[in-house]
Amino acid sequence: MSARLVVPDNITLLPLPPRSPELNPVENVWQFIGDNWLSNRIFCSYEDILDHCCEAWNKLADQPWRILTLGRRAWAHEF
Repeated sequence: MSARLVVPDNITLLPLPPRSPELNPVENVWQFIGDNWLSNRIFCSYEDILDHCCEAWNKLADQPWRILTLGRRAWAHEF
């Protein structure tokens, strides 16, 4: 956390402990992409991996409601 960061009064920062990916909402996004669009595949090349990852990312980007549900954390809404 930077001392130069200006945080508005209506925002509360919740610093996450180090090395705890289960608390980081974006980890659910990566898990969902992997489980639904990238698992059980054999990739032919690095470019093939990139192509599949870009395709999966674009599919998810077309579903903003899913991103909202994947990133939601009950503990973050208790404050």
